Amino acid sequence: MQMDSKTLYKLMVLFMLKKVNFPLNTNQISSFFLGKDYTNYFTLQEVLNDMVTNEYVYISVYRNISQYEISPLGDETLSFFENKLPSAIKIDINEYLLQNKFELRNESGTISEYYKSNSQDFIVHCMVKEGSTTAIDLSLAIPSEAVADAMCANWKEKSQEIYEFILKKLME
Repeated sequence: MQMDSKTLYKLMVLFMLKKVNFPLNTNQISSFFLGKDYTNYFTLQEVLNDMVTNEYVYISVYRNISQYEISPLGDETLSFFENKLPSAIKIDINEYLLQNKFELRNESGTISEYYKSNSQDFIVHCMVKEGSTTAIDLSLAIPSEAVADAMCANWKEKSQEIYEFILKKLME
């Protein structure tokens, strides 16, 4: 029995998400699919939306970046149908994840967002996750949206330095 292309793409996404212990964002998943010419962006978005709707994956959104994690239903489904995924595709996925694992993990684990508080300030929320563990979770009240936006934009680059500074100061 031949599987349709969207079913194949769903299995591929589940396989990718199962292989990493952190969420992948839309760009990271798209980079693989588009880089290997498996499908186009719009078909992939349709597949991801369908997987979220049917609860095969969980989605969380930070600063307009959607991150996906495999759900228990997705994990169970993959265990039944992983053998239908061609080995050449598994090799492509494994190579992509191996070549990009550090960048993928760093990008997915460093999260920043801001929102307006009740007191008219903006709350900047910055976080670094290592798998399912939160290394640092920081919230700051900021009077200006422009400053809040700049802080969020700088978090990815500065988070390690800030984390080390805080540890050092707390241990003095």
